[in-house]
Amino acid sequence: MKASWMVCMDGTLPTVAEDWPKFSRTEIALLAGDTYDISLEEVQRYAVGRPWVWSGETLFFVCDVHADTEGFLRSLVATGGVELTGPGDHDFELTALGREGVFIIGGDCFDKGPENLRLLRALGALRSKGAKVEILAGNHDVRALVGLAYAGRKEPRFAHLWVRMGKKSIPLFREIYEQYVLPNRDDYEFPSDEDVRAELFPDAAWFENFAAAAGDLVSPAKMEREVRRIREKIVELGEAADQAGLSLGMVHAATVAAKRLFLEPDGEFAWFFQEMQLARQAGSFLFVHAGVDDKVARWIRDEGVAGVNARFRDLMEHDLFELYHGAIGNVFRTKYRETDLPFGPDGIEDMHRAGIYAIVHGHRNLCRGQRVSVYNGMLNFECDASIDRNTRVIEGLNGPGAAAVTFRPEGRISATSTDYGRIKVFEASRNLGWTTFL
Repeated sequence: MKASWMVCMDGTLPTVAEDWPKFSRTEIALLAGDTYDISLEEVQRYAVGRPWVWSGETLFFVCDVHADTEGFLRSLVATGGVELTGPGDHDFELTALGREGVFIIGGDCFDKGPENLRLLRALGALRSKGAKVEILAGNHDVRALVGLAYAGRKEPRFAHLWVRMGKKSIPLFREIYEQYVLPNRDDYEFPSDEDVRAELFPDAAWFENFAAAAGDLVSPAKMEREVRRIREKIVELGEAADQAGLSLGMVHAATVAAKRLFLEPDGEFAWFFQEMQLARQAGSFLFVHAGVDDKVARWIRDEGVAGVNARFRDLMEHDLFELYHGAIGNVFRTKYRETDLPFGPDGIEDMHRAGIYAIVHGHRNLCRGQRVSVYNGMLNFECDASIDRNTRVIEGLNGPGAAAVTFRPEGRISATSTDYGRIKVFEASRNLGWTTFL
């Protein structure tokens, strides 16, 4: 008889496969009332005449885990690269497939879910077991980094960035308070709420001076939205701390501990940001958290993905504000809204000239598993399938979450999710036509 944790895993992940896309023609999808994915004819129309290159690596893409460790472990099982050996967070082993593959963590490990530190420890266990792990920047991850790095700064460009972490950061601060501050209370000061607001919150002058200080990077429309959100976040953060049983003084102490844990070179979790990259290319596929824009596409054309990653690392070291608000930040923030940097025909052409014909990303959560789409002339594999439990409550999704996409060297993509009853299988031979395999 199987252990209960194995039964749980077996009961939530599909085992039967179907072609991806499912419908051969758009008119059939319309008749079926199911246009979630584009049709096979649309993929083939897009792919024709393009010199597709397929990577010789096995790649596992897991994204938007959002501090849900159990969802992360279920997703590792969904890749086929991990096998659970027991109920604990470290009770798993790599399969033969997992030992040969690369686990791409596609951003947004922080926020929303219940246990940020627990998730990072499970991710650390994956690394310690010998897995090849690559971490891509997500907007929630970088927002946490920026907020911690600029906590207490009063210059108009920076004074709001700790508050910008918002109410979603309170579970992280509560974890740090309980695990690191309480056992060492004598090492920390607990300032009054008034003193914390004076040190970490933007003052009245910030609302007058921010536009002039940040206008070189932030558009007027985005500026207006940013200022409005900071006013809201000031209230929300205080309310969330109170609901979590934390005074602002306790949050301040947790912030001090967090800076040591994440930002000091020998901090327990410093490896997470030290190893983070912006993008990963595999053949004709680009892996990012959210998307690209015309400027980044031009850099990819001229400098390659390695050059863009070098720009990302340089900004990580020297200008986190520009990292978050500039073109590089658009890669982990964009939803192709009017306030986002544009991705148009010139950017599409530059991406294609660089040999990239598809973007694999998360960031925009979905409720029926992964999706294949075409946006403005670029094929997209959308992979944020609502893993974390709090998103699932908001979206009205039943049961535990898990999702993963596996790329195999023989030309197959397998997308697995607890919210779709079949494994979606995208075959290069069926969908793309002529393809070079590395």
